[in-house]
Amino acid sequence: MKKIINQPQDVVDEMVAGLVSAYPDYLVQVPETLVVARSDDFDQVALVSGGGSGHEPSHAGFVGDGMLSSAVCGQVFTSPTPDQIFEAIKASDKGKGALMIVKNYSGDVMNFDMAKDLAEMEDIEVASVLVDDDIAVEDSTYTQGRRGVAGTVLVHKILGAMAREGKSVSELADYGKSLVADIKTIGVALSGATVPEVGKPGFVLDDDEMEFGVGIHGEPGYRREKIKTSREMAEEVVSKLKAEYNWQEGESYGLFVNGMGATPLMELFIYFNDVKALLAADGIEVGFSKVGNYMTSLDMAGASVTLIKLDEERLRLLNEPVHTIAW
Repeated sequence: MKKIINQPQDVVDEMVAGLVSAYPDYLVQVPETLVVARSDDFDQVALVSGGGSGHEPSHAGFVGDGMLSSAVCGQVFTSPTPDQIFEAIKASDKGKGALMIVKNYSGDVMNFDMAKDLAEMEDIEVASVLVDDDIAVEDSTYTQGRRGVAGTVLVHKILGAMAREGKSVSELADYGKSLVADIKTIGVALSGATVPEVGKPGFVLDDDEMEFGVGIHGEPGYRREKIKTSREMAEEVVSKLKAEYNWQEGESYGLFVNGMGATPLMELFIYFNDVKALLAADGIEVGFSKVGNYMTSLDMAGASVTLIKLDEERLRLLNEPVHTIAW
């Protein structure tokens, strides 16, 4: 294992310290926690998210005006504890309540629910939106139902814009549920990720192998096979997405190609272009585009494709300006 770290057990603490030191205009660290919160003043429903670390810039990179109010950074690939999540809620509550955006993993669901109970005991109104956009497999490691992956970032963006416009906790929660239903993702891995405290990859692919459907913690996908071209990978994932949406010619979608951490932008742009060409061949308009590393898996090589069904309101909210590190 070769990484730019000090002690493996200190990586999250030192990462958070470096993050807030590098970007004080965006973030502050809540004392005695691994919570980062907006450093500016605001008056709206608080948006709180987080999860295990290793997916940077998610979620701390999306804290700021127009997106999240706070994010809690758990240990690597490990859900944050209820008390840490509760501190994130308290740090960003402005008397209008909080909406939690939670990826669908058993530990996250349980711990965010417990934090919600703690907040309600303090008379803070809290609701949650559960993101389960990964269509690769129905049940996987750490999951009942589908996993929450890169589509979570689009949920941060859209609900963040709505919160800034003054929507209530209940309005955000109701809209969030319908929003998540129209966001779908599928990934492909070319190599596994190495957790610093483990010291070796979570899984190993041969030099000429790839795996469709791998999760962001290295959870198993649905098929391992010989490496394909970008165009062939795109054909596979577009066919899976088409089966989910059953789209019709003339519909408009947002296309988000997300890197898993170790794949160069050069390759992500090639992949994006191949996916977009296949959508165009089906008469699908791409009304919004995003390419880059947003929901990573440490040093995994690979990429995911996320589609979001668009209407005028969603497109407007996606294009609203924000003040965050990573969007």
